Amino acid sequence: MLAAPLHAGTLRVATWHLGLARDGPGLLLRDIGRDDDPRLAAIAAHLAAISPDILVVQGVDHDHDLLTLTALRDRIARDGPRYPHLFALRPNRGWPTGLDMDGDGRPGGAGDAQGYGAFSGQGGMAILSRYPLDSAAARDWSAVLWRDLPGALLPRSEGRAFPSEAAQAVQRLSTTGHWAVPVILPEGRLTILAFHATPPVFDGPEDRNGRRNADEIRLWQLILDGAFGPAPEPPFVLAGVANLDPARGDGRRDAIHALLADTRLQDPLPGQPTATWPGTGPLRVSVLLPSADLTVTGAGLHPSEADLTGPHRMLWVDLARE
Repeated sequence: MLAAPLHAGTLRVATWHLGLARDGPGLLLRDIGRDDDPRLAAIAAHLAAISPDILVVQGVDHDHDLLTLTALRDRIARDGPRYPHLFALRPNRGWPTGLDMDGDGRPGGAGDAQGYGAFSGQGGMAILSRYPLDSAAARDWSAVLWRDLPGALLPRSEGRAFPSEAAQAVQRLSTTGHWAVPVILPEGRLTILAFHATPPVFDGPEDRNGRRNADEIRLWQLILDGAFGPAPEPPFVLAGVANLDPARGDGRRDAIHALLADTRLQDPLPGQPTATWPGTGPLRVSVLLPSADLTVTGAGLHPSEADLTGPHRMLWVDLARE
C-alpha cells in the first residue's frame, strides 16, 4: 500500500548537526539546566528564524528516558518553535564491545565502541516534530553488521582482517544509526530517513574509517533497493551527516556521488558547503534529500556562515503539500 500524498500547504524539514556532545554522561543535561551556555540561546534563535516543522539533529547526547532531549526541546521552545513529539534510539556511539576495534592494541577506549564515543550515547541523533511520530512503525538498521553488507569494504592489513576477525564478527556498520521514522501528517505520511556516518579520517593505511564511511552511505541505496527488508515507500526525506564532501577533502567519494545521483532522490542544495573548519575550509558534509515524488518549493542553509553555534549550518527544505 502506497503512502498518501502530501496536501494542503507547505512542510518545512531541516537537519542540523548541533555538536552539543559532552565528555561524560549527564553533562549536557546539566548544562541545559544551568542555562548559561550562549550556544543554546543561539541555536534556539536560529531555529526561531527558520521554524522547521520537522527537525533532525545530530551531536546530542542520548539517555534512556530522553531526559536530555526533552530538556533541549524545552529550551528551544522558550525562544523558538515547539516540538511536542520526539524520537531517539540508543546510538552505536559509545556502545562497548569489550574488544580492540580500532587496532591500537588496547580495548576499552572510545575507538573500541561500536561507534566512536567515550560513553554510551555520546553524540547521538534525534527527531523533533510538530506532528506525531509513529514510533511503533519506525525501522532501525543500526544493528546490521558491517560484514553483512553486500560488497562490504572491510579493512585489511598485511593480508589479514583489520583489526581482527573477532572484531569484524561483531562490528556494526552504523557509527550512530540508520533509521526510518514515519511522521503522521493530517493528509498522509512522510518518512524521515536519518543517519550520521563516521568521518573518513582519523585512521591508518588500512583506511578503516574511510571504508566504513563509504559503506554507511551506500547502505541507503541498498535499503531503497529492498536489500534489507521492504524498501521505504515514498514520500520520504533522507537527512543527516554523510561526512563526505563530493569534491573536497578525504574519503571515497564514489559513495556520495552515487547517492546524490540516485534518481529516487533529489538534491535541492547542490554544491552548497554545510560546515567550515579552519583546517579544511568549507565542506559539504550534511545532506537533505527529498524523494523524487515530492515538490520542493524552497531550500537553504542557516546561518549564512559559521557562527557561535559551531561549524555546522542548518539545512532546510520546503515541500509542497498539494
